[in-house]
Amino acid sequence: MLFTSEQVSCGHPDKICDQIADAVLTDCLRHDPESRVAIECLIKDNVIVLAGELTSEHMPDTDALAHDVLRRIGVPESESYESTAFITRQSRDIARSVDRGGAGDQGMMYGYATDETPELMPLSFMLATRALLTLRDLHSPLLLPDAKAQVTYDYEAGRIDTFLISTQHRADVHTVQVKEIVRGIMVQVAEAYGLNTDFRALVNPTGRFVQGGSFADAGVTGRKIIADTYGGMCRHGGGAFSGKDPTKVDRSAAYMARKIARDFVLAGYAKRCEIQLAYAIGMKEPVSVNVNCFGTETVAEKELAQLAQRQYDLTPAGIIKALHLKAVDYNKTAAYGHFGKPQFPWEQ
Repeated sequence: MLFTSEQVSCGHPDKICDQIADAVLTDCLRHDPESRVAIECLIKDNVIVLAGELTSEHMPDTDALAHDVLRRIGVPESESYESTAFITRQSRDIARSVDRGGAGDQGMMYGYATDETPELMPLSFMLATRALLTLRDLHSPLLLPDAKAQVTYDYEAGRIDTFLISTQHRADVHTVQVKEIVRGIMVQVAEAYGLNTDFRALVNPTGRFVQGGSFADAGVTGRKIIADTYGGMCRHGGGAFSGKDPTKVDRSAAYMARKIARDFVLAGYAKRCEIQLAYAIGMKEPVSVNVNCFGTETVAEKELAQLAQRQYDLTPAGIIKALHLKAVDYNKTAAYGHFGKPQFPWEQ
């Protein structure tokens, strides 16, 4: 079976938006842990637009936060970017339900874990993610921040089939130089996971990638939800994470679902585990808990669902408390995935 996963870099325009939204969120929570935040971001060329709802004792400097993100990423001429914000207070109707401890919205959230990598994440996804992290940490003066990686893994043969990376580069850099750098990273990452290095390597298949970032494509928050999670290996409820405070179960319940799935795999209850939690707006407890172990379970799935409800507080307030979600630096979640990073409480 061939399976493919994708990851994008911190300089991808959609990820620039996610990082700006989470910078605003983190700034608000640092000054007022009870902040209610739902911020969206759009970027095109050198124009940034923020919109959403915010109720907080703190009023963030959204322009300064946006420019901090651009500088941290290494976006060229970041000082030339302009931003504008259209932000109002949270709806009273939504606030009322959250004030009572209920979920801030309806929806279903998924968490997943697998024993195929040390991170308990899908292998193809970790390869793509690790490659882009290695590319970022290289700090090559020849390359620019926008990049994408895609890895196809052959589960039957136990080997990498295709490794694809497209990375933005300076106009005066020859494609041969880019290919040499990128192929070296591909081999390094494959060897780190004890895998073959004789895969098909594709580097900038169009031959040239000079114009990138928001000047090549408009970016919007919440458009890389598969790159944020498990690379397509499990289902997704559709809700994005960035820019949302933890009263939004789109984010907090997805983190708890990951923790439960991870705990169950570590306990030996299954080799693969997918958890679904579903909520109704204004209600504290989930309306359903579902466990799918894809035939790898050592304990019946029905028993695991009951165990999840007994062992974990699945109310929004309980999740926030258990995972310390008012104290998380969400800047560190906004690029290269929300899962498989050991510093986060849902990974412990």
